[in-house]
Amino acid sequence: MSQLKQTPSQTVGPYFAYGLAPSQYGYDLKSLFTPVLAQPHAAGEHIRITGQVFDGAGNPVNDALVEISQPDANGQPVASVADAEARGFAGFGRCGTGTLAQNHYVFDTVKPGVAEGFENKGQAPFINVCVTMRGLLVHTFTRIYFDDEAAANSQDAVLASVPAERRATLIAKRQMTGAGPVYRFDIHMQDSARGKETVFFDL
Repeated sequence: MSQLKQTPSQTVGPYFAYGLAPSQYGYDLKSLFTPVLAQPHAAGEHIRITGQVFDGAGNPVNDALVEISQPDANGQPVASVADAEARGFAGFGRCGTGTLAQNHYVFDTVKPGVAEGFENKGQAPFINVCVTMRGLLVHTFTRIYFDDEAAANSQDAVLASVPAERRATLIAKRQMTGAGPVYRFDIHMQDSARGKETVFFDL
């Protein structure tokens, strides 16, 4: 009897849109998670996060999938589907870069709080980010911090572990618009003329 071996990893291919973000890409299926994390009744400051994913040539990637996860405005994670529905906050979202102008991604959410007990233990508000795209055998992980949280950022243990000259790649820039606060966070897969490679974490 032959022993089966582990199959090799493969890149994301064209099928993630159908399987993971079908509503966004126009398929007649319901997406389990969308780019909208917060409903109107969700507590906290409602914000938009937008940006692009750039490859090593500095070109926007048109087939990336960006996923984010975060606690709510009080720093509390979502515990169940019923909990998410009651709070109007999903805690997790997905957005592909293949349908929006200039291959942007966009998330509508609330600004995350810091979990109770962490205020004085070296943690700033942040959002976890996972990126999947062509050419990647394994998805990459990074974080979004906020440029209007300078004091908290200066005390964050994870940010402090990143070389000073690279920390800016983890900081989203706030801009006030007619629709409310928007944070810009571009993800650079490699150094290019468009910017320095984003810091990715080995998880």
